[in-house]
Amino acid sequence: MAGVNSCPHLILVSDLDFTMVDHHDSENLSLLKFNALWEANYRHNSLLVFSTGRSPKIYEQLRKEKPLLSPDITVMSVGTEIAYGRSMVPDNDWVESLNKNWDRNMVIEETRKFPELIPQDWRIIYEVVQSEADQRPHKVSFYIEKDKAEEVMKALSENLEKRGLDFKIIYSGGIALDVLPQGAGKGQALAYLLQRLKTKGKVPNNTLVCGDSGNDAELFSVQEVYGVMVSNAQEELLQWYAENAKNNPNIIHATERCAAGIIQAIGLFSLGPNTSPRDVLCFSDCQPDDVNPGHEIVKFYLFYERWRRAEIQDMGDPCTEYLKVDFHPDGVIVHPSGVERSLHDCINALRSCYGDNRGRKFRVWLDGISTAQMSSDTWIVKFDKWESSGDEWHCCITTVVLSSKGGDVSDGFTWWHVHQTWLEGWGMKDHSNWLI
Repeated sequence: MAGVNSCPHLILVSDLDFTMVDHHDSENLSLLKFNALWEANYRHNSLLVFSTGRSPKIYEQLRKEKPLLSPDITVMSVGTEIAYGRSMVPDNDWVESLNKNWDRNMVIEETRKFPELIPQDWRIIYEVVQSEADQRPHKVSFYIEKDKAEEVMKALSENLEKRGLDFKIIYSGGIALDVLPQGAGKGQALAYLLQRLKTKGKVPNNTLVCGDSGNDAELFSVQEVYGVMVSNAQEELLQWYAENAKNNPNIIHATERCAAGIIQAIGLFSLGPNTSPRDVLCFSDCQPDDVNPGHEIVKFYLFYERWRRAEIQDMGDPCTEYLKVDFHPDGVIVHPSGVERSLHDCINALRSCYGDNRGRKFRVWLDGISTAQMSSDTWIVKFDKWESSGDEWHCCITTVVLSSKGGDVSDGFTWWHVHQTWLEGWGMKDHSNWLI
């Protein structure tokens, strides 16, 4: 299983559409705040799980449209498919368990008797076009008008029971209806993952589940989890909460939308740091209890973004001279173009770039920070560094060598070496626009 080598501090399990991702937030500000919080404070000791109704193809489409982090585990197609790591290695044991007493052809045969059920092959939901790729081996999906849903679900259930199938029907979003194997679903997938971790001796300290619609309800039923329904949660999930979990203090209805509601829940349940570095104006006031190289990397690139957006005051040469304190005089950077230059020259180049993206949709975010300690005071940190400017996205695979100042990480870090190569398909034609 992907992720940390010991018991995870936190497992965060989140739905995507209108939970982690706010499709009404054109600048993705709440998502970017979550990204910075996770990479700075949780990536090194916790697990991020995306649990979505999207099929793999539609999930990958979303990743090209929104600045999503790479999760340690991806649960797709309403809990019928589980994949691990960036390479999306499928869990074949989970697939095999769902095959028991499941006959997809029989489900299709019965659903065809209901003209109210419209296959998810052309309608629009969550503001993205669904295609035939959304139909999966263990997920048969339809749209149905809200006022017809209850009657059709009852009749369809009776028909499938007569055929001897083990199944479940999930209605969400006020429009989407999924027929799944009885053993499938977001909740069952999470319970399966938690059992796998227990078997490996990696029981998490805490688990937080996050959702907004009916197909997320099962997540909140898993034992010993904290849960947050984001403020924009839909009627069917709020109704489930009123009927099943109203008196459960470990499940809350956030007052913030989407990713902001997730951050709010981390704080309310005291699960760990809940102030995103993006909400910190003075980084000297943002010293985490658990000092780690990832926080240092996030902090620098947020400064870099703010500098180029002119969101911090230009103090002239003293500002760049202050930065140089964190970069060793003999340190070098290998630019993605292959050109090698000193880190101090790179910092000097920043001086002339102040505010060159003022008023533009220029953002920087980091993904998949991983750290390896090479000695008592030296670390190698690897991550993907993304930049967006308007509709253009670019990414470099980045490696940084850091050492602690004064032999203690609480004193900060010194940058010794940076090496960058373009992520395939995401490079720049004009390499001069990429600074560090």
